[in-house]
Amino acid sequence: MKDRERVVLVTGGSRGIGRAIALMFAANGDTIALHYHKDTASATKTLTDLQGSTHRRFKADLSQPGDAERLVDEVLDSMKRIDVLVNNAATFEQHPIADVKFDAWVRSWEQTLRTNLLGAAHVSYCAAQAMMHQGGGKIINISSRGAFRGEPDAPAYGASKAGMNAMSQSLAKALAPHNIMVYAIAPGWVDTDMAAPYLEGAEGDAIRTQSPLGRIGTPDEIARTAFFLASGGTDYLTGCIIDVNGASYLRT
Repeated sequence: MKDRERVVLVTGGSRGIGRAIALMFAANGDTIALHYHKDTASATKTLTDLQGSTHRRFKADLSQPGDAERLVDEVLDSMKRIDVLVNNAATFEQHPIADVKFDAWVRSWEQTLRTNLLGAAHVSYCAAQAMMHQGGGKIINISSRGAFRGEPDAPAYGASKAGMNAMSQSLAKALAPHNIMVYAIAPGWVDTDMAAPYLEGAEGDAIRTQSPLGRIGTPDEIARTAFFLASGGTDYLTGCIIDVNGASYLRT
């Protein structure tokens, strides 16, 4: 049980997993600071769908350090605190090494690392300053099974998520004395609109059979895990990486 309403900052919250996380926390009485990058229509739709009336949306390009700092400042100015940070914002772009030109390779690596890893690091830094001042908080990083099994056609994505796992564990050690717990969740394929082209295409059946359960994950399954980690009684899990991917990261 919570003793008060929390402020939860969800990055990349307009669609997919981020939207499901925002809906889950709002349905349980939390106030959502909903971050988005470009898709104003989806962010507005998600904001409208959140249970409660105190939520707000914030636009920022987290690949830019100044925007990451500004995002946290604006949330604090508006909502006065951040109790839970969910780093969900990410980009995914295929750049198979055998097929792309060097300039495309460089662009994919730089953009992916700036958004997925550095963006999360910068938002975590800024939010942690506020959490230390207020007496504690929780940071939940949405990683990927690709951190463990690799992403042959999108190596920058796999590397960014492996870096996120290491960052989560490093920050868990550094921030525990300040009563800030840090966790990571590693999904596999999840049934979102961004995954739909792959799931509905020729690869769909093969993707589903990557898990011995014969299916992919749902956004709600990731959201329930995030909500559990943000709940009471989970402090001793700090530093953990929870696989929510139907054992699909285990290669046969």
